[in-house]
Amino acid sequence: MAKLLWTPSEKRVTSSNIYKFMNVVNQTYGQRCETYPELYAWSIDNIPEFWAAVWEFTGITASAPHTCVVDDPYKMPGARWFPGARLNFAENLLRFRNDRTALIFHGEDKITRRMTYAQLYDEVARMAKSLKEAGVVSGDRVAGFMPNMPETIVAMLAATSMGATWSSCSPDFGIKGVLDRFGQIKPKILFTADGYFFKGSRFDSLAKIGDIVKELPSIEKLVVVPYTQETPDISAIPVAVHYERFISHDPDLAIDFQQLPFDHPLYIMYSSGTTGLPKCMVQSAGGILIHHLKELTLHTNLGLEDTIFYFTTCGWMMWNWLVSSLATGATLVLFDGNPFHPGPGALWQMAQDDGITVFGTSAGYIAALQASGEKPGQNYDLSALKTVLSTGSPLSIEGFDYIYRNIKEDLQLASISGGTDLNGCFALGNPMGPVYAGELQCRGLAMKVVALDDNGNPVVGEQGELVCQAAFPSMPIYFWDDPNHEKYHSAYFDVYPNVWRHGDYIEVTERGGVVMFGRSDATLNPGGVRIGTAEIYRQMDQIDEIADSVVVGQNWNNDVRVILFVVMAPDRILDDALKIKIVKTIRANASPRHVPAKIIAVPDIPYTLNMKKVELAVKKIIHKQTVRNRDALKNPEALDFYADIPELNEP
Repeated sequence: MAKLLWTPSEKRVTSSNIYKFMNVVNQTYGQRCETYPELYAWSIDNIPEFWAAVWEFTGITASAPHTCVVDDPYKMPGARWFPGARLNFAENLLRFRNDRTALIFHGEDKITRRMTYAQLYDEVARMAKSLKEAGVVSGDRVAGFMPNMPETIVAMLAATSMGATWSSCSPDFGIKGVLDRFGQIKPKILFTADGYFFKGSRFDSLAKIGDIVKELPSIEKLVVVPYTQETPDISAIPVAVHYERFISHDPDLAIDFQQLPFDHPLYIMYSSGTTGLPKCMVQSAGGILIHHLKELTLHTNLGLEDTIFYFTTCGWMMWNWLVSSLATGATLVLFDGNPFHPGPGALWQMAQDDGITVFGTSAGYIAALQASGEKPGQNYDLSALKTVLSTGSPLSIEGFDYIYRNIKEDLQLASISGGTDLNGCFALGNPMGPVYAGELQCRGLAMKVVALDDNGNPVVGEQGELVCQAAFPSMPIYFWDDPNHEKYHSAYFDVYPNVWRHGDYIEVTERGGVVMFGRSDATLNPGGVRIGTAEIYRQMDQIDEIADSVVVGQNWNNDVRVILFVVMAPDRILDDALKIKIVKTIRANASPRHVPAKIIAVPDIPYTLNMKKVELAVKKIIHKQTVRNRDALKNPEALDFYADIPELNEP
């Protein structure tokens, strides 16, 4: 039986947005919902009415009304949401234009900047004018290779205000990782900073971006934001221009928000690249807007008086999710750098100074904080803090206990889980409900999520495959360069027709909570950040000493560490020099997160009969789990090499 850790007060419940929303539903639709389970049951049984209520409750701005909410909520993929509506994503995020603080930016180098909603609107207006003058039109792609700083948000809002589609990568990505993504979508304008800071060191981005631009002929302008230098030298990159020279300096500009269909392309997000190049998932402006507003307003209880922080890079969907908080009028805190620099209390000092009410991070960070011995609740004034959010990987029971013991007793701990694919959550927080150790509070409203056993039957109280049995607005509208929708279909709908299979193992508890058991596929999750095995394999292909390889994640100290197994080429051995070469290659061309914690030589790699590596089987073996259906393998004896490897029990 899971331990009860926290129960909200009656005042907290009745003052919450979700409680007020429930009353609106009761009044509008003649319901008698009094609890979250009752509201959830109504939402999945009345999907069109639910999303219509969210539209009204969150005050979405549109210039033309919708003719219906959804044509068929059980058509997946292909459900059409809010046809007829015309709106603009950026206009909804910039609905507040006053002197309240919109953004607070902290760089690891101690730089702190603040921007009001009025200042943000003005800078977006000036950037939009410059993008238009640079030839950007609706449907073009504008991309960012940027730290998590205000200029990134300005660029995204300016681009989307005119109907361009935004995509971004973190600057710690290697050249190959960036080209694998931006090379597919061919952006017209690329934003970058001259560098970034991490663990007290400065990293240059200009040399890397120069090589990237050479391989991307679609880029007509590279806009360089000065961050680590006042006036960086960009003379070696012909298409480069300084941010201040590019942006218009005309005063009092008004933004011409292009009014576009609900399903107009807003973001291009990327899969982890487990089986090849990352899949480019195109998500709609209206779908992301209404889905984020549901999660932020109802499930996170975010409002005008809140200050929200999420530790994220611009290459993770939590950046997109965080930025949508602007639509609620809250203050956003942006941080770029290492969360433990100069010490483990760095982010909590920031939480104290900025009065953060909602603190978002990853389960990996919580585990590392716990290991450091840091006690934020004892060392900092966290009186403003109301909610802690954790995602990226399952938060351990020890992590739950640590937060309530060493951060704050009276707060809502919302462990949340979803994916880049939907730019949101399947299971997340419930401001009206209790928190139990190791358990996500609830399934998201109108997300018809169940756990299916091996026979495809819904189960409660036991592990199963996470599926969603009804459509939701933030589903990708299509995958890039997938004219027949084959990639899209195979990503989610091959196993259960017309049902979204997400690739997580979960348990839905009797009380409606969710327990996460990790990925059911081979995607890696070190530090709570999803990365793909294919990106590592592509680097291994460049190393002559390696004949073959397989990479898996090993559960380790409440996190996941990357384990790389290699088969040596004839007459080659795995020595320290080769290990260093492998690490440097992966770090330079993929990212630091892809670097394996262990590199181990093995005599063979298991394959299926149709010559696919069986990463999941290897992962099961190293975790001492049973591998079923060995007959499907071409060389099942190879699995025996992975059992009881002593090195896997060592730090």
